[in-house]
Amino acid sequence: MTSVELKAALQPIRLGRLDLPNRLAVSPMTRVSAAPDGTPTSEMIDYYARYATGGFGLVITEGTYTDAVHSQGYLNQPGIVSAEHVAAWRGVADAVHAAGARVVLQLMHAGALSQGNRYRTDTAGPSAVPPVGRMLPEYGGSGPWPTPREMTGADIEAAIGGFVDSAVRAREAGFDGVELHGANGYLLDQFLTEYTNHRTDSYGGPVTNRIRLTAQVVAAIRDELGADFPVGVRLSQGKVNDFTHRWAGGAADARIVFGTLAGAGATYLHIASEGRDWNETARLDGGVTITGLARQVTGLPVIANGGMHDLAQAAQVLSDGHADLLSIGRGALANPDLPDRLSRGLPLEPYDRRMLEPMATLDNARRWLGAMT
Repeated sequence: MTSVELKAALQPIRLGRLDLPNRLAVSPMTRVSAAPDGTPTSEMIDYYARYATGGFGLVITEGTYTDAVHSQGYLNQPGIVSAEHVAAWRGVADAVHAAGARVVLQLMHAGALSQGNRYRTDTAGPSAVPPVGRMLPEYGGSGPWPTPREMTGADIEAAIGGFVDSAVRAREAGFDGVELHGANGYLLDQFLTEYTNHRTDSYGGPVTNRIRLTAQVVAAIRDELGADFPVGVRLSQGKVNDFTHRWAGGAADARIVFGTLAGAGATYLHIASEGRDWNETARLDGGVTITGLARQVTGLPVIANGGMHDLAQAAQVLSDGHADLLSIGRGALANPDLPDRLSRGLPLEPYDRRMLEPMATLDNARRWLGAMT
């Protein structure tokens, strides 16, 4: 980065009611390092606090399950459904705050992409359609995805209630806001996606119906927690089981999705690239970028994701007005002090693929936490 571009990344910004010291956020990354009952561990406190001490202005947690029924996606995934979960997550929030950063809890319902649930063995989704591809061996899965049960109206109401209750618990635990995981093929994204949503009711058919559930969750949390509690939404075109998927309606669909969520009361939008570089995934018809269009349609702060440890790309995204903040995953794993390195003009450490291995074992947790000190 040039000095001007560096200055842009390190400039403060306001995200809803949150004053952030810079525009660099830690992207949510599945670590599956909680206890078997979903309770966050002391290793997780150290893991998240390290990013805050390294200078990141915003830390977004890994996807956290929202109910004790169908929402859990992976064994050792953290939850936010019990008093024990709340108490343990409070340790994470306190540690991040003590280091000067803000922290948002990502709320996730896996839907049909559940391959490790301590509460249920069956799965549920918008329609009885098996997900494409196969389960993820790195997270304990094997073989094809099972066919989910089609959710009833009561199931949908229960899922909305799980998100709302979890947002209330997140605030109780000291989090500065929540982010709905509406990306990467999980439940909210399954409702948005044509080939997983064959419904003929008000949740199926045109994109205005398929985005309805996500908008209802945003509005319900807003009604419960008030106008100023930050509620972000993470969206993506690609999925963990379908990297190349793109919204069929392109920019037209994107305008409807973004406008609907802004109207429901979203504080910010976070556009993910599912392991791909932003330059590869962000282009829509007519040359417009998906992040730039989100800013244009909504006027909300937009977080761009996808290879933002490539400093030239990161500079382009900010300087050309494609987004307001950058979320960094792989580069943050390799450089938990990335903002401090940028401010001091130090080079970044290269990313090692093994760093993305789940932290489900204590040995893994200690190995990577040690690498970050």
